[in-house]
Amino acid sequence: MSDQNVHKAGFTSSGIARGSLASSIMSGEAKSFGGGVPSGGTTATLQEMGAKGSTHSSGFTSSGISGGSRASQMMSSEATTYGGGVPKGGTTSTIQSI
Repeated sequence: MSDQNVHKAGFTSSGIARGSLASSIMSGEAKSFGGGVPSGGTTATLQEMGAKGSTHSSGFTSSGISGGSRASQMMSSEATTYGGGVPKGGTTSTIQSI
């Protein structure tokens, strides 16, 4: 995952860009959670990366998720929550796809 992809998706240092993929993700996530965006969710995680301008050490790579990284910890936690699998459209899969 590159900084460029995160910014192109609309996660920027000045916030989420109106009309972007980021705003669609945020809207969908807020609806799923009754109006709010959860801390540690897809929107919050990607916005944090976009605001800092650094995705390099997160562990989401074009080759997959790096072992021992923040990404692998997120994936493990999400898999545990969902009984062993990472759901399509979940935090890990969405961030990895970007």
